[in-house]
Amino acid sequence: MRDRGQTLANAPLEDLLTILLRQFKRPLASHGVTITDADAAQIAAEVAARQPDTPQRAAIRQALAAAIAESEAVLAGRGLTFERALATTMDAIPGWETTEEFLEIATEKANAEVRIAAGAALLLALGDARHAHTVIAQIEHAPAETEAHLGRRILSWASGIEGKGEDWLDKAKAWAETR
Repeated sequence: MRDRGQTLANAPLEDLLTILLRQFKRPLASHGVTITDADAAQIAAEVAARQPDTPQRAAIRQALAAAIAESEAVLAGRGLTFERALATTMDAIPGWETTEEFLEIATEKANAEVRIAAGAALLLALGDARHAHTVIAQIEHAPAETEAHLGRRILSWASGIEGKGEDWLDKAKAWAETR
């Protein structure tokens, strides 16, 4: 079985973007942007082909940024930023005594982290680099995670910097700083 990183590195970008857009259908809808599976596929094809921006993609970016902000607020409620959350284990987070409370907080934290990481990557693919530092933080902290592989792929594509080589992340960081 091929490893996840290799699979994501070789999958058509259009397919990855379609999957991400489908995953964000509910958060987008909660911010007034409704897309169908067919819309997701069409948008992904347009983005992958670097077609000109559309009002629909602008609305998606706005709703996606709001969804990311909501997840950041969840973490902030626990005294965490995204970067700190990645490095913080559950035993360091107060507020739970029972197994049920532990599981509730752990699920809340994990869901926020995934939504922020995947949302930042999708936002970057849609042409908005405001959360590129989040994509980079995910790659640096947990390079084997699915979100890091997606982020690496999208960061490489968006920046035009080949995702191979020892210095690619330094180059991508420099690129992100100019955005």
